[in-house]
Amino acid sequence: MRAVMEHDNIPPVISSFATLAPRYDLVLCDVWGVLHNGVAGSPAAADALRRARAGGTTVILVSNAPREPEGVARILDGFGIPRDAYDAIVTSGMVTSALLAQRPGVKMWHLGPERDLGIYKGLDLTLASFDEAELIVCTGLFDDTVETPDDYADTLAAARGRGLPFICANPDIVVERGGDLIWCAGAIAEAYAELGGEVVFCGKPHRPIYETAFATAARLRGAPVEKARAIAIGDALRTDLAGALGHGIDCLFVAAGIHAGELGLEQGAEVDVKALARLLADGPGRPAAVTTRLAW
Repeated sequence: MRAVMEHDNIPPVISSFATLAPRYDLVLCDVWGVLHNGVAGSPAAADALRRARAGGTTVILVSNAPREPEGVARILDGFGIPRDAYDAIVTSGMVTSALLAQRPGVKMWHLGPERDLGIYKGLDLTLASFDEAELIVCTGLFDDTVETPDDYADTLAAARGRGLPFICANPDIVVERGGDLIWCAGAIAEAYAELGGEVVFCGKPHRPIYETAFATAARLRGAPVEKARAIAIGDALRTDLAGALGHGIDCLFVAAGIHAGELGLEQGAEVDVKALARLLADGPGRPAAVTTRLAW
């Protein structure tokens, strides 16, 4: 382990997950920002997870993707991430589907791209127009290549006027896509909440997705996993770190992800301790450790 401790608020900065892995029975690993950046996969990260599994650790990918797990697995296939790098996938799309299953017959308006419609498969609901809807489910922007949350201001105001509940199937504000930051459903949900609208968030950092992940791990391992023996790996302070701390588990923060620009890591540099200190000072707490990129 290579540790840099400028003061007590700076966690260890490590280059190898091998130094941490034996402490844990369960890894809850983020997908976008750790295993791929929207353009290219990370063979080193996949190798680290495979080696952790070989040592007896259960690896569950926990993603804010508003899709069914198999859909995420197929995306990872395309990025060259082998399926033996993980035991299972838990998504915010799963949590959204479970929530909608409790509202049989509901008329809902889908706000987001058509590629996310798979999370409604098998549910007793009606995909309705905005004017007929009883609630809104947001998986993202209709076109995240050109739109911003401001484009939805009038729609959100109208929804608030009707008192429509709003289910956010992806609490991410932005994600990195090949170095660019792309707006996500969380940004629209936050805007609706600021108007006083009722919003339910189905992914990280909120508790239901962690409860689902721990239940999945207990099923796979045949026994519950103690929180002290679980670690989350992720690149976003707002979702990955806050979610892990809120659920009482450790977190390995991957610096060269969504916060790479703030940490000066765009050109492949290593973590600057002073920049890290500034970033964490405005964050939700202290991760157990920091690594530039996940690797064994």
